[in-house]
Amino acid sequence: MSLSIGIIGLPNAGKSTLFNALLKKQVADVSVYPFCTIKPNQGIVEVPDKRLDQLAKKLNLPKKIPAVIKFIDIAGLIKGAHKGQGLGNQFLAHIRECDCLVEVVRFFEDTRVSGIVDPESDQEIIRAELILKDLETINKHLEKVKKEAKSDAKEAKKELLVLEKIKEGLEKGQSINQSKLEMEEKDYLNNLCLLTAKPIISVANLSEKDLSTRYQELESRGFLPLSARLENELTELDKEEAKDYLNQLGLEESCLGRLIKRAYRELGLITFYTLILNQQIQAWPVLKGTKAPEAGGIIHSDFQKKFIMAEVINYQDLIESGSWSKAKEKGKIRNEGKDYAIQDGDVIHFKI
Repeated sequence: MSLSIGIIGLPNAGKSTLFNALLKKQVADVSVYPFCTIKPNQGIVEVPDKRLDQLAKKLNLPKKIPAVIKFIDIAGLIKGAHKGQGLGNQFLAHIRECDCLVEVVRFFEDTRVSGIVDPESDQEIIRAELILKDLETINKHLEKVKKEAKSDAKEAKKELLVLEKIKEGLEKGQSINQSKLEMEEKDYLNNLCLLTAKPIISVANLSEKDLSTRYQELESRGFLPLSARLENELTELDKEEAKDYLNQLGLEESCLGRLIKRAYRELGLITFYTLILNQQIQAWPVLKGTKAPEAGGIIHSDFQKKFIMAEVINYQDLIESGSWSKAKEKGKIRNEGKDYAIQDGDVIHFKI
């Protein structure tokens, strides 16, 4: 499945620097002036996966293909964006296309960047603009639904109640994610592409010197702390040099891996694997609870249409067995039908 994550924030918060670090190359302009990113930069990022590495090594496979996520570096947001201020309308339109948002908040001092460091105010501006745009969308849709409800349409009346509930929350400054909605109520919002209904990961962009001292404090406040500039510098080092550098800062791993994994969790994703004997192992992201035929359809439509059954083994059992054939001999591989819900770490051979 195709997944996209939008990197948002105020101008000069470090969005493009983070984007370049994720892609491990200079793609986005990182000049210190507002709107240096006008058209969104896009890039594909591999999902770090130790299980995939272990499977490829243990099964002696020459090729491994990780799951990927598309990251989009979106133009900086300013107050009044919902009314079209700055690049507001373009900015908000690009956000609608994303499955999840990474909100970059500036915690670092930089003499080249004007304005005081005020993370709380920055977050308030970002959240307020998203809420105001959603309120605008809801109000427009309400006019249409009210007319339908007057004609005694039962479904329209139900939808009207949900929209009014959402509107009330937005007017109080609550995002849709904060509204306590039932699954049936959420269904009415699917086609509206509401911005505050998307998962949001808040990144605290720190200076390198503050990263180790403020990490735990900011993490306890719900932030994912990192230094975009440091992460960008690490991409220029080899693996061992980067590891040593991180250890000196008291960090076990790059924060980018944590960011990607966090996005996975926020989107409710798990990973399953497919194996081509003696050739390759491939990772596939899928929503938790997805049934086997639908998971097969992510690989090829025929796998869903012509599904017969799935041969399934947990990745640990396959590693311990050493090969697919040995796992079969030990009775570790089981046959599952169309009602089987994919489990995280499954290695699957689809039969059609």
